[in-house]
Amino acid sequence: MTRFIHDKFSKDCFETLLSPYGEIEVGKSITSEIKEIDVWFKPSGVEMPSELGLLAQFCPTLTLFEPYRNPVTRDQIKECLSKVLAVEEELKREAKRQTRSLSDAEKPFLYILTPTASQRILRSFKADSDTKWGNGVYWLAEALQTAIVVIHQLPETPETLWLRLLGRGGTKTRAINELEALPANNPFKPALLELLYNFSKHLEAKSRTSQEDRRIIMQLAPLYQQDREQA
Repeated sequence: MTRFIHDKFSKDCFETLLSPYGEIEVGKSITSEIKEIDVWFKPSGVEMPSELGLLAQFCPTLTLFEPYRNPVTRDQIKECLSKVLAVEEELKREAKRQTRSLSDAEKPFLYILTPTASQRILRSFKADSDTKWGNGVYWLAEALQTAIVVIHQLPETPETLWLRLLGRGGTKTRAINELEALPANNPFKPALLELLYNFSKHLEAKSRTSQEDRRIIMQLAPLYQQDREQA
């Protein structure tokens, strides 16, 4: 059940952060097969604010996000690749109906978000880090337009905050503290705190909670009380 709670929180985060800047769908079905994309985002052309940091850099064109609560497996990465290739084929068919070719700029990018990833997994897909993107972002072969984002390796800077909120353990705990420390006029702080409070309530409603779940609940409880008092 925790996996589904985390899945909903991840999708809600992407929807909250990206919906003002383009068309976004969570749980988007691919018509060619019975597949579902966790988060599908198509920018509208509205300039994305600098506060979104690395997340904004990921989204200049059609973008797919597949966030995982637990470390991603090779089979799950292959499944994600099958989704992005299916989307590209669907776009090619649509372009053909319009009697044109699909340009490279229209082809989707895929970001697989995982709390951790072993070097063995990364090597098996020949995923390489790129100094342009910094630590934690590993690109597969160029033609695949796919990156594995290892959340706990991301530098703990404001530019990566929104992605680190999707992590686990100390990575998530520190990200929550950073979110709370943001100035009150930050455009995303209230909405993300509200998502975290709802996330905490769902965890509390579980019949059994892990030590990590209890730590998140305890961390958020005083923040929620403080936020209500300020309101």
